[in-house]
Formats: sequence, C-alpha cells, structure tokens
Amino acid sequence: MSALLPILNSNALPGADPSLIVSGEQDWKPKLERLRRRLRQSSRWLIAFSGGIDSAFLLAIAVQERGSDVLAITAVSPTLPDEERADCSRVAAALGANHRFIESNEMEVEGFYSNPTNRCFFCKEELYRVAWGAAKMLGYEQVADGMNVDDLKDHRPGHKAAQEAGVVHPLEEAGLTKADIRGAARALGLDIWNKPAFACLSSRFPYGTQITQERLHMVGSVEALLKELGFRQYRVRYHGEVCRIEVRPVDLPRLIEEPTRSTITKLCNSVGFRYVTVDLQGYRQGAMNEGLGLKPTEDDAG
Repeated sequence: MSALLPILNSNALPGADPSLIVSGEQDWKPKLERLRRRLRQSSRWLIAFSGGIDSAFLLAIAVQERGSDVLAITAVSPTLPDEERADCSRVAAALGANHRFIESNEMEVEGFYSNPTNRCFFCKEELYRVAWGAAKMLGYEQVADGMNVDDLKDHRPGHKAAQEAGVVHPLEEAGLTKADIRGAARALGLDIWNKPAFACLSSRFPYGTQITQERLHMVGSVEALLKELGFRQYRVRYHGEVCRIEVRPVDLPRLIEEPTRSTITKLCNSVGFRYVTVDLQGYRQGAMNEGLGLKPTEDDAG
C-alpha cells in the first residue's frame, strides 16, 4: 500500500477514507503490550487468517511472540477472489508465518446459500469446524480470529458461531480498535496497514437472494476490474439483471469518465448484467445491512 496517502487521526471527519484512520501511539501501545501477554499464555496458536489487516496484524504479533508455533489457515471457497488468495500467500510469507489453505464447503450449506440475515453464522460455523479439525490434528491449543473492539458494534452473526466453537479474539481482549490496529501496524512497518476492508463476496447480495457460483463470478469479475483500474474502495452489489456499483464519492467522477465507463459497462454486460448503475450515495461498509435498520462499522467482513 502506498506510503504517500494522507494519514488521518481517529477523530477524522465523517466521509474520510476509513483505511487511513489511525490512532496515536499513546492509544495503541499499551493495548499492544496486552496483546503480546495474551499470546504468550498459550504455546501453539492456529489463526483464522483472511488476509485483511486485523488477522494479518494478529498473525504478525503472534509470530513475533511464538514463532513457528503459530499456524495461519485460510479458508478457500468461491467466495474468496483469486486476488485475495494470492495476497494471503504474499502477506503470510512476508511475515514469516506457517500458512495453509483449507477447503471450506459453505456453498453446500443451505443456511448459507439461501442467504438469510444470519448467513455469516453458517459461513463462520463451517470455517471454525475445519479450523478446529486442523488444530486438533496438528496439535494446536487455541483457535483465534481477528475480531476487534469495533466489530462488537455491528451486525455480525458470525460472532455467535465463534462463541459456540470456542474461538478466541485476542485483539478484542486487548481492547484494540480498528484505528489502533492500523496505527500499530503502520508503526511496525506492515505494508498492508491501510488495506481497505474487504468482505467475502457473499456480502454483495441482498438478504434472501440465493448465492450461486455463477453470481459470485459475476460480482467478483467486476470488482477485479475496479481494482485493476485503481479504485481503492468499492463494492459491486447484485440485484438480478442490475449491477449496482459503489465507489467513494470522491471517485464518482472518475468512474463515469471515458474510457473507464465503457470498459466497466462492457465487462458487466459480458458477465451477465443487463443494466449497470452507480450508487450516488457512494461506497459504505455493510450497505446490505441498511435494510435491517443497523448502522455498519468500517469492516463488513464478518
């Protein structure tokens, strides 16, 4: 991630790029020490690693404290884009972490692909099932994920699955917020400190709309193009024949400029969208939760 982007403090105005909001050292440093102490309490950790900043930061500190006694596992399914899978490999290698990909079968779970409002519960339930299977087979004592304090404010059914599975949350236990994590990661030299939040592709569908591999491919293809075109934060929402594109309001003019507009429209049509629309409200996290009357937080990853 570019070091030339402006850095904002945790009191930044609404509308600021959330991936650039950091807290000061006086805020995150004592919490980081609590995190280190927590990680020293167990000798062998298995970490559910999505490639995002939260789990990457947890993995980095765990490797510093426990070394080769830490294993990162990443669940692979059609909801994980190829670009994210490659980034998981790159980040884990840069951290010197042991890392494995494991197959996740949430697409076979009716409670997942029918896309109810608690869809994330079924996804995480499957993730933690395979994670604990690997942990027990390989002799790891704890399974941890990257949940932080801010995640407690959002609609996240996956938290219930973690609780039922006995998965622990060292970042949350240490009191770390998203801004703390970004600030500490930046100070420690982690190059993904400002990686934008990324939710699995299943979050692009209105609740009640069935999730299929074909539809995941549709939204994933368009998002890959947006990334290639240099947009930092975006979502492609699926509404049947309609593709609804969200980018940050500041990027809206660039989205409709030529040849960008035509390039995006052509790809959308080629993958199966008849109509291509732009959301004038712009990119916002957890937009599909708005119908539930809930206010999303930065990371809608679940």
